[in-house]
Amino acid sequence: MPSKVPTIYVTAGRILLALYFLLPGVAKLLKPASQVTMMEHHNIPAALPLLYVAGATQVIGALLLIANRYVRFAALGFVLYIIVINALMHDFWNFTGTEAAHEIQNFIKNLGILAGLLVLAGFSPKRKLNIKSLQHSDGAHKT
Repeated sequence: MPSKVPTIYVTAGRILLALYFLLPGVAKLLKPASQVTMMEHHNIPAALPLLYVAGATQVIGALLLIANRYVRFAALGFVLYIIVINALMHDFWNFTGTEAAHEIQNFIKNLGILAGLLVLAGFSPKRKLNIKSLQHSDGAHKT
């Protein structure tokens, strides 16, 4: 592995990963009906409240990534989020035919995104959570 990774690659990847979570998070908060229907199809209890928690989590985490604040924390939080989503919403083992194929595809896609988040977390400094230091980017933070 190169000793120095060009900043533009990490920045572009971080922002693209953030957008992957930000746009669906906003959609969940503004137009929850179709997502609730999908969650109910997968037998998720309390779908609407959980949807709002998921949407808020996605928006907040994405904004942290975009702002380059607590990147490791946000990335690892999204790793946990993807594990839960894969287990509950992309449960291909409970379906057959085209629906199973669709869920397998989403499951595998999410593993790729999870891998990108792990790489991002690995390149990001470890920081203690502190509201006062939220104003400082991870690039300016000394570990």
